Amino acid sequence: MFSFSDTDLNDLPINLQALIADDDNLISVLANTSALLNQYLPEINWVGFYLLNAQNVLTLGPFQGKIACTRIPVGKGVCGQAVAQNKVLRIDDVHQFAGHIACDSASNAEIVLPLYHQGKIIGVLDIDSPKFARFTEQDQHILERCMQQLTDHLSTLNI
Repeated sequence: MFSFSDTDLNDLPINLQALIADDDNLISVLANTSALLNQYLPEINWVGFYLLNAQNVLTLGPFQGKIACTRIPVGKGVCGQAVAQNKVLRIDDVHQFAGHIACDSASNAEIVLPLYHQGKIIGVLDIDSPKFARFTEQDQHILERCMQQLTDHLSTLNI
């Protein structure tokens, strides 16, 4: 596992922008974003994307980590609630979250950020950690900047 300083973590959005700048494929953009986040963020055990399908169900997309749940209905679990509420959910203890879906029993904390294209939610970024209260306000702020980079980049793609 890599160890990064706060300064390095603050560089994450800039490095993400450089990584995806010339990529015009949604899957490879999300795959490399997952890999970059996995490299940068210590004490996580899963990072990846779920994408909304035509039936309004989140479907597993590119990720780094153990085998994952493949379908999550909107409104169910942390990911589904983030879509239903149209907001970031940062959960210090997933075992206290009503309706949590345990894809990996080792996960204790989670942060989920909506992914947008042309003003509509098209999926979520989901990050899990075995450490309780792993995700800080600073982490959330940096990840929100990354999601804005993704949103800006996706606006240039025909998806």
